[in-house]
Amino acid sequence: MTRLMVPFACCLLSIALVSAAADTARAADRLFELRTYTTNEGKLDDLHKRFREHTNKLFVKHGMDLVGYWTPEGEGSDNTLVYMLAYPDREAREKAWQAFRDDPDWQAAYKASTANGRLVKKVESWFLSPTDYSPTK
Repeated sequence: MTRLMVPFACCLLSIALVSAAADTARAADRLFELRTYTTNEGKLDDLHKRFREHTNKLFVKHGMDLVGYWTPEGEGSDNTLVYMLAYPDREAREKAWQAFRDDPDWQAAYKASTANGRLVKKVESWFLSPTDYSPTK
């Protein structure tokens, strides 16, 4: 019985290593997007609420990886949201955003959240690729 366990364990270890290598390769190809939203005066809390209650769920539903969300300290802290998403590649990003924009749940959330005026006055976006020494890939 012990003689059979060694080849079986080696086989499982090989499968695990191949799987881990494949995951690492997929992760290394990811595209990151850093987005900054500048809100209209007094609308940052409403934007946080929309992300908390609707946007994040819809991003996940459409295949976007949520990396993180931040507000700056000091200047801009009262009207700025910065966040990062990740995608397998540029094509996946385009498909995900189109599906998000077309989603009736997003359209309803957007309409409800802007009933008293637009929340966001400026959107900035940068696409980022990790360096070979980046701990996040």
